[in-house]
Amino acid sequence: MKETTLSDINNETVPNQTIPFISKISSTLLWALFIASIVALVYYKLYSPEWNYKELFIISDFTLLIWITVLFFSSIVSSYSKNYLTGFRYQKRFSILSFGFTAAVMLFVASNHLIALLFSWFAMGFLMAKLIGVNTSWEEAKQAEKFSSRFFFSSFLLLAVGSLTLAYKSDTYILSELLINLKNEETVLIISALLIIIAAIIQSAIFPFHKWLLSAMTSPTPASALMHAGFVNGSGILLTLFAPLLLISQTLWILFIVGGITAIVAQFQKLIQVNVKHKLACSTIAQMGFMIMQCGLGFFNAAVAHLILHGFYKAYLFLSSGEQVKQNSPNQTHKIKITFSQSIIVGIFGLLGAVLFAYLTGKTSLTDSSIFLTLIVAITVGQATYNIVKESNLSNLQKLVTSSVLFIVGIGIYAGFFNGVSRLMEDLPLIQAPQSLDPLHIVFGIIFLIGFFIMKLGLHTRSPWLYVQLLNLSQPYKKTIHYFKK
Repeated sequence: MKETTLSDINNETVPNQTIPFISKISSTLLWALFIASIVALVYYKLYSPEWNYKELFIISDFTLLIWITVLFFSSIVSSYSKNYLTGFRYQKRFSILSFGFTAAVMLFVASNHLIALLFSWFAMGFLMAKLIGVNTSWEEAKQAEKFSSRFFFSSFLLLAVGSLTLAYKSDTYILSELLINLKNEETVLIISALLIIIAAIIQSAIFPFHKWLLSAMTSPTPASALMHAGFVNGSGILLTLFAPLLLISQTLWILFIVGGITAIVAQFQKLIQVNVKHKLACSTIAQMGFMIMQCGLGFFNAAVAHLILHGFYKAYLFLSSGEQVKQNSPNQTHKIKITFSQSIIVGIFGLLGAVLFAYLTGKTSLTDSSIFLTLIVAITVGQATYNIVKESNLSNLQKLVTSSVLFIVGIGIYAGFFNGVSRLMEDLPLIQAPQSLDPLHIVFGIIFLIGFFIMKLGLHTRSPWLYVQLLNLSQPYKKTIHYFKK
């Protein structure tokens, strides 16, 4: 599919093909801030200074970690868009909006006062909606902006009501004080937690609020990269900041169920897409489901590590999406064919990968929710091993060596990254709280595995009813795709 937001849309070209000054300076400034954040993190680890402004804003390890991540994504997108959007009438507008969005995310992470936090959350949604509809002369883009704005504003209102209710009951608007002095009023805590949870899952496009992301295809590819790598991940940060509330109100199970259902359904939806950007959108929704699921398991550090890695991966996929477009007929889906001996190898490597991850991260308990983290690692390693053992051009020895090297190096890097992120989150009130396994976890875990194997074996393709349902669920808002006549 040809990109629909380049300079040729509605003849939106400008006579002057030079790069606007604001686009040049914003890219340079973002890279400078990125380097400064790295230096600040090193200085912070060496000298442990107290960086705060009247308790309204606090800069910590976690703050700097997210700043570095967001600034890196924004710098890459800004540098990419300088040439990619050359000739686009709204390139200057795009640069201003994307820089403003980055600043809003940085403010959000540093905010320790609820008013500042709510303002930055609103600004993030407002600016992202403007990026979705950056081409103001394209009617479908304007409709996509309006459609997404309703979701973002609803998220803001829910967060405002939920957090300000807590502040009123706790007699403080300082977030760090509020979370350690939560009043033991069960009804208030549950209501506030539910409102904050809904606010978070709306922004992450979690089912049933996923339509806004599927309808945001009107945004330029650089804006899509910023959206999928930085914006939707914001809910993971929000839930991490309010982790003590979620634990005390005993609402983590909601995140576990909603995130798990979204992860399964979105993966199925991805398989039936023919549009590259829609495939990536469904992939993002599924990954956000995994992130929310990790929060529901009580591992907020795993969720943060996941959102960072997903940001790198998805930014790359969007910025390189043009290379994935092929002008040919869809190929027939390859069915999984595996011999008994190959299945044994896949199972052994999956188990060994899980054991190695559990050992390196200390997640060795079989009686709490950490077992789900090792299960996901086992599935990932097993899938990678299957992709290797099915290669007919490799000898058995080559397959064994390749599988061993990849899983040891891969698990080692991921475990090291996970531990590093956990260390940088130590100044937060709560970074992990493994939940005791109960029947709900076990039953849903079995359902999750069944869904995974149905997907991998392609059994869903045998049900026309299921195909139609998945297709309908993955449709964007009608007014955002070829709705208006020219």
